[in-house]
Amino acid sequence: MANLYGLDGKKLQRQYRDYLSEFKDWEYLKQSSKWLVYPQNIGKRLSIDEIALSQGELYTVVTNKKAKGRAGSIVAIISGTKAEEVIKCLKKIPEGKRRLVEEITLDMAGSMKLIAKKSFPRAVQVIDRFHVQQLASDAVQDIRVKYRWQALELENEAIKTAKNNNYQYRAEVFSNGDTRKQLLARSRYLLFKSPDKWTSSQKERAGILFKQYPMIKEAYDLSNQLRVIYNTCTDKNIAMTKLALWYNQIENSGFKSFRVVMNTISLNYRGILNYFDNRSTNAAAESFNAKIKAFRQQLRGVRNKEFFLFRLAQIYA
Repeated sequence: MANLYGLDGKKLQRQYRDYLSEFKDWEYLKQSSKWLVYPQNIGKRLSIDEIALSQGELYTVVTNKKAKGRAGSIVAIISGTKAEEVIKCLKKIPEGKRRLVEEITLDMAGSMKLIAKKSFPRAVQVIDRFHVQQLASDAVQDIRVKYRWQALELENEAIKTAKNNNYQYRAEVFSNGDTRKQLLARSRYLLFKSPDKWTSSQKERAGILFKQYPMIKEAYDLSNQLRVIYNTCTDKNIAMTKLALWYNQIENSGFKSFRVVMNTISLNYRGILNYFDNRSTNAAAESFNAKIKAFRQQLRGVRNKEFFLFRLAQIYA
């Protein structure tokens, strides 16, 4: 707008902030960098997550799923993730309203579970399925990365040997044109996806990878089985049975990284199984966080936190 009318952009921004936007009269101005709470936006189904506004400074964000990322989405934005401080701020919402919340989706962080329990005592906690699946995918990537480091080390040794013996080193090239280290590096993305979503080149690469590294295939199959359980089960009891069978496969596999996944799921099994009641996820919170990040990027960063939060509140609260 400043360019269109031949104005100084920074001056126009200051004028908007100080005089046109009503920022100076904002009721939350004094404590906006600490907390914002909007009791009127509370609903039966909420999401809670954390986001970094600027320079890695974390805020806890509670959103109403019914608003679908539009006006009325923000229930609370609170500085930090320390459970005691967040609970104290959320208790500014009348208890009667907080007890109306029936369900809240969240990740597996202990602080988030405590916040949900103390602030919304009647709400069923649902662990977001994508955080659980991410753990399993990370376990597969852990195995792939170990093999990649081995491949890099072997190639370095082969290059040194070739130099010492005055001959040119030639790396092994597979049928798709990848060298061994390229195969392991380029397989990263396909291991996050289900086989039906692979492109033709990814199918070819996966075939070569699994032939060369059967352990990666075994780990990928375990990860994919968890995805299938989430996609196909509509009954909590059936899901519990299938998860128990999946645990047995992990025990037999001997993968240390998957044992960590199994133990994490065991410690959070109630919240994980609650997903199969209504198939609720934390996608609304993740989507809202993406909107905040896009807004922050559009403004080329956050110079004035209070004004940034004011603008967020005007749009989404």
